[in-house]
Amino acid sequence: MVTTALGITAAVWAILMAVSPLLQVKEIRRRGSSEGISTRYLGVLLVGFCLWIAYGAARHDLPLIVPNSVALAVMAFTIGVVVRNR
Repeated sequence: MVTTALGITAAVWAILMAVSPLLQVKEIRRRGSSEGISTRYLGVLLVGFCLWIAYGAARHDLPLIVPNSVALAVMAFTIGVVVRNR
């Protein structure tokens, strides 16, 4: 019971973490500039999401695959906004 609740809570929080870069996108659009945002940092996160997705796929583990897939899509979008606003 506790393990299930913890797993659900962690999965929900993982989705929230995955979409949190959209807060940065909102700020970039408000400012009209992405100055001060490290694309290398975002790139490291992007690679990390890919690795977690691959690991989750190898284990057939949807709780790893789903939030990291969402995070990958959001991060790719964020990088696009950062590059476009340079």
